[in-house]
Amino acid sequence: MIGARMIVPTIPVSDLDRARTFYGETLGLEHLWENAASIRFRAGPASEVSTFKRPGLVTEHTLAHFEVDDIGAAVRELEARGVPFVDHTEGPLITTNHVARIGPALGAWFRDPDGNFLGLRQAEV
Repeated sequence: MIGARMIVPTIPVSDLDRARTFYGETLGLEHLWENAASIRFRAGPASEVSTFKRPGLVTEHTLAHFEVDDIGAAVRELEARGVPFVDHTEGPLITTNHVARIGPALGAWFRDPDGNFLGLRQAEV
């Protein structure tokens, strides 16, 4: 296994200005730096998220999730900022108030402006 001090998910986006607004202002991530092709954000004390400009891609799986202490509060805060959540009514993931049980944890999902699936996860205590 390689040793890494951090893993940084890189999310494809078609518009860096729109990504800056969504990830920085809507999600509230700290803007670290940017160049002509990408923007890097801090997501908590030891994680970062990178967005990289490329033509739009359709993803149907979660590219990254954010570990939170209170998923209900995080869902309400993001909804108040205009983030629509994806609800599931069939299969192994059934959401109630946008939250589903995933084994010992809770999860909720939303899409960024490019349609990339992102999630919230709360470990059960």
